[in-house]
This record gives sequence, C-alpha cells and structure tokens, in this order.
Amino acid sequence: MDYLPLFFDLRARLCLVVGGGTVAQRKVELLLDAQATIKLVAPEIEPSLKELLSSGNHQLVEREIEADDFQGVGFVISATNNRQVNAWVSNQAKALHTPVNVVDDLELTDVVFPAIVDRSPIIAAVATGGASPVLTRRIRTLLETLIPEKMKFAAQFLGDQRSDLKARVPDIEKRRRLTEAFLESPAYTDAEEQRFEQAKLGLDQMIDEQDGSSESQGEVYVVGAGPGDPDLLTLKALQLMQKADIVLYDSLVSPEILQRARRDATKLYVGKKGGGESTAQESINEMLVRLGKAGHRVCRLKGGDPFVFGRGGEEIESLIEENIPFQVVPGISAANGCAAYAGIPLTHRDYSQSVRFVTGHPKQGQVELAWQEFAHKNQTVVFYMGLGGLEKICQQLIQHGRDPNTPIAIVASGTLPEQKVVTGKLDTIIGRVTKAELKRPTLIIVGEVVAFREKIKQS
Repeated sequence: MDYLPLFFDLRARLCLVVGGGTVAQRKVELLLDAQATIKLVAPEIEPSLKELLSSGNHQLVEREIEADDFQGVGFVISATNNRQVNAWVSNQAKALHTPVNVVDDLELTDVVFPAIVDRSPIIAAVATGGASPVLTRRIRTLLETLIPEKMKFAAQFLGDQRSDLKARVPDIEKRRRLTEAFLESPAYTDAEEQRFEQAKLGLDQMIDEQDGSSESQGEVYVVGAGPGDPDLLTLKALQLMQKADIVLYDSLVSPEILQRARRDATKLYVGKKGGGESTAQESINEMLVRLGKAGHRVCRLKGGDPFVFGRGGEEIESLIEENIPFQVVPGISAANGCAAYAGIPLTHRDYSQSVRFVTGHPKQGQVELAWQEFAHKNQTVVFYMGLGGLEKICQQLIQHGRDPNTPIAIVASGTLPEQKVVTGKLDTIIGRVTKAELKRPTLIIVGEVVAFREKIKQS
C-alpha cells in the first residue's frame, strides 16, 4: 500500500494554499467543503478566487510566499506553475512535519487528493496514487452509481442512535451483529426514506429481542475462493467474507483474495502442503465445530470449489452432527478457471464430448485409478495435484491405450499473473516440464482439446 487513506478533519485547521489561479481555486473549493480556514498566498490572485474567500476568516495575501507563512498551518497545498517555488514550499512544509500536496508532482507530495463521492456523513474516496487521474475519475463514477443519495439519511439516523446503542448494547460483537441485522431489515428502509420515528421503533424492537435471547448463534460459511484470481470470487463469497469474524484459509487461497476478507477478522492458516506445514482434516473439522458453538461466524475459505476435491463434504458432516448452522458457497473450480485462462476448452464438439476430474490423493493415500477408463480419444482428463506423479500418469495412460501423441498441458499458478503453461505430448512432456521448472499448484489437462489452445493464441 503506497498511501494510507485517512479522513482529515480540517474544521479547526488553518490551511495554506500557495497559488492564485484556476488550479488553486479547485483545491480551495474542496477545502471550503471541508470547512477549513484558508490562508492563500500568491503575487496575483484571480478575481473569482478572491470572491470565493471574501467571507469568513480566510486570509488573502498578494505577494510571494515567505517562511513565516507556514506558522500555525496544519496542511499545505502548492498550486503554482513554477516547480522551483513548489519545491521550496514542499521542503518548508516537510521540515515542519506538515502534510503537503503539490499539484501534479508526486515527487514533492506526501498527501494526494482522492476522487470523492460525497453523501455526508458517508464519504467515499478513491485514488491511484497519482498514477492516473482519469482512471481515478472512472472509478469514482462507478462508486456514484453504487451509493444512492438516500443512503446518507440512514447514516445520519445511525449516527444519531450511536450513543444510545452503545449504552444499551455494550458488547461490541453483539452491537455489530445487531447493526448488520438492522441494515437488512425494513427499519433500514424507513431510515433511508427519512421515516425516522418508524426506524427507531424497529431498532428498539430488535434491541429488545436481542436482550431476551440467549448467546449469539454461530454459523459456518464453507466458501469456494476460486482458482486464484480475486476477480473470480462470487458476489456471495465476498459478502460472507466481509461478514465473518474468523477466516480459516488453506494454502491455495492467494494473498490478494485474503485481503478481501473483513479487515478486522481473525485469519487462521489451516493449509496442507506436501512435505511442509499441514493441518489435519480432523483438526479443521473440530475447529469449525468449536468456533461455531462459541457463537462465531466462521468463513472456511477454500481454493477452487469446496465440493470438488476440497473436502467440503467432510467438514459439513461434522457441522451437521453438532447442529451448527452452515452455508456452502460454490467457487469456480481449478479445472474450469485454469483451463479457461490457458485457452483450453474442456469440451468441444470436434475434440471431446466428456471430461473427467481425477485426483492423485485419495483418502487413504493410495493412488489406484481406473486407467483403462481414461483411454478414450474423445475424452478430456484433468488431474488435480499430479505434478509429482506426472511421469507415472503419462506411462499409465499410454500403457492403457491412450495415443502417445495425445496433447497434454500443465498449468502452473493458473489464473494468476505468474501463470505458466507447458504443452506437449504424452511421450515428450516430461522433459519440457523439467526444463520449465514449474512450481505448485499445477493442473494437468490431457486430451485433444489442448491443441485448441494454439488456435486461440493465433486469433
């Protein structure tokens, strides 16, 4: 993170603006919206800027900037077209440990202005660190469509109720859950429509019902995180990741996906790696039950789809036995995601009319596959977790009747920026994979559909 986003209360602050032109005026307008007191210094000041600062306790100083102008200032903006002046202003501010923004000059700046969506008291801000103001404005446009104007009335209502709510519901976790329930209730709609008395009645009823209830009910969300690209998360997955108090994640969940969980949630690694750190499945099952019984909302975040070689079925069996409420959210499986990003259709009318998903890690650790069933030419076979056994896979397929010239692809780190795809034939792929030095996780795709990848690459 290049910048820490903060919201700066300027209502009791004197802000220094250096420059008297159009650019300075745009910054002054933002400061005025934030109720700041402004001291503007420039040899020449546009009439419209003078008029803008004609009322209130603002100061207009028509001369060159001086060192004494920085005294008692809480924020500095330099908006001149003279880089030498801008650099001097920046150095003066930084020497006094005063935040400074130099317009269109990141090298001299330590505070950037974001694009703002103002639904006060709701304020949404987005920035690209100065990399692309045009892209920043585009993102702001998206936010404008997602935050309706009337949402500010609900925010005002909740702000007015905050002190009373804290007094009546002192437990922070209960208060959070109550507020979340309010946001999904008819009372929230009343608040948005400014029917505040009805909204208050609804909130009071929810508080009374909570007071009469027993301990909070825990719940477990078994969520598929997809093959790695965070943009492949489903909307339901994101919603529950933001709702969960605790996230249990495995080794196939990328850091980028984990960042989309609720920031204050407890995140616990329960992954399994061959030859490395591992968590027994029985321990994970017990942990889900224990945390659910303790009243927590737990997100069990699993790479791919939880019901495709993800042991999700074993986990919900434990939850069912202990009467723990749960939800299952499917994810894009590794086979679907990696094949698509590699340009390989798993089925095609001309090449393959069926597809098989196979794992090299059955429950008891024995690899006993029905190899004869994979010999059909017009069938795609996808092997999960098979890199270590690639040589045996190729040997067995050929031995049981698959043509040695059958195309095969190994996809490493599928859907991620570092994705690598190595293709070849059953009788040549080993050497190519060894040379490529592929790293796990990998997916193996066998079948005529692999040849289709070349057509996609050429289009």
